[in-house]
Amino acid sequence: MLTHAIRFSAHGGPEVLRWETVDLPDPGPGELRIRHQAIGVNFIDTYHRTGLYPVALPSGLGQEGAGVVEAVGPGVTEFRPGDRVAYCGGALSPVGAYSEVRNFPAERAVRLPDDISFETAAAVMLKGLTAQFLVRRTHRVQPGDTVLIHAAAGGVGLLLVQWAKRLGATVIATAGNDEKAELVRAHGADHVIVYTRENFTERTRALTNGCGVDVVYDSVGRATFLGSLDSLRPLGLMVSFGNASGKVEPFDIGLLAQKGSLFLTRPTLFTYIARREDLLAMAEELFAAIRQGWLDVKIGQRFPLSQAAEAHRALESRRTIGATLLLP
Repeated sequence: MLTHAIRFSAHGGPEVLRWETVDLPDPGPGELRIRHQAIGVNFIDTYHRTGLYPVALPSGLGQEGAGVVEAVGPGVTEFRPGDRVAYCGGALSPVGAYSEVRNFPAERAVRLPDDISFETAAAVMLKGLTAQFLVRRTHRVQPGDTVLIHAAAGGVGLLLVQWAKRLGATVIATAGNDEKAELVRAHGADHVIVYTRENFTERTRALTNGCGVDVVYDSVGRATFLGSLDSLRPLGLMVSFGNASGKVEPFDIGLLAQKGSLFLTRPTLFTYIARREDLLAMAEELFAAIRQGWLDVKIGQRFPLSQAAEAHRALESRRTIGATLLLP
């Protein structure tokens, strides 16, 4: 069948993204054909586009979507046409969410409850499952913890702020301007640091009476890495889970000893959801958190699917708030 998708044949800026007609085959063994209703845009998509995380070219793009099953391939028994589903991709499934219709491995999809909208699902599958593993598994946030969350007005950041607060943490957050700071504060942060005019390390130390925080959640990368280490208490945990400002440069591991016997981890969602039973359990907890009102899913921007390049420009210039969606 003929359909449309965003494709690219060379790594580069948003201008390499093309709106193309593609011939989609019938779903193969173990696959679903999904007609998208909403598609999530994530920073990792820009890494694939630029070649920071290389993909074989030519390629589709995108790892997160929600829609309706139109057909199932041989061997699929868990889903049938008409089912509402959502997914986030990764190492175990191909990129290609920026499309009207696509084939996708059934093993990596989850059934979408009727009370979770397509747009909400597309906004939280990758970002929400990331928040889930960060506060429930990488560091199991406990009442009394103090956490520092960077880029707190972003898609993952806003979810982290809310979830950590619900778990009983004192939340210190960073944001780039007063508008974003107000949004983060409204979503539960105890303290918000506007990093463009304040030194976040000094301010974090002051807010913790010089002690430092238990854990830093850092998706920014190069620009904040060393300052994040300096914001930790002795034996604190640095969770580096993104590179929005660029890859962290190599450093002497002895710094971790010098700064207080610190712990450092660089986790990825795709390790945590590699087993299907973990994917389903994490998605169930995420949907429950939304259902119970723990998480207010902020969708700040919507773009037509054909304008994916504009969505990338907005994301990379830090003009976005909350989640960004593409709508077919």
